[in-house]
Amino acid sequence: MDKLVVLFTMKSCPHCGEMKEMLKEENIPFVDRDIDEYEEEYDLFVEATGNEFVPAFMLIESPEDTPKTKLLAPGRDFDELEEGVKMIREFYER
Repeated sequence: MDKLVVLFTMKSCPHCGEMKEMLKEENIPFVDRDIDEYEEEYDLFVEATGNEFVPAFMLIESPEDTPKTKLLAPGRDFDELEEGVKMIREFYER
């Protein structure tokens, strides 16, 4: 089973930079998507979650049959960056 984390960030967001550093320090792989460069993709995320805060992320699992995606946004699914990093770590560990 393949797993992928897509992290939505913004260049001017200090929390985004901090979360990326936390993930790098723990050697947790992720794909960074700047919301200005991937605006259409991010707009779909915002529409699905009703939340436009960053850093936000998608947890994507690709089992043999049907891919599963979980969308997580700050203030809705987690309050602290550490909580978000923990969710990502646990996603890879299961």
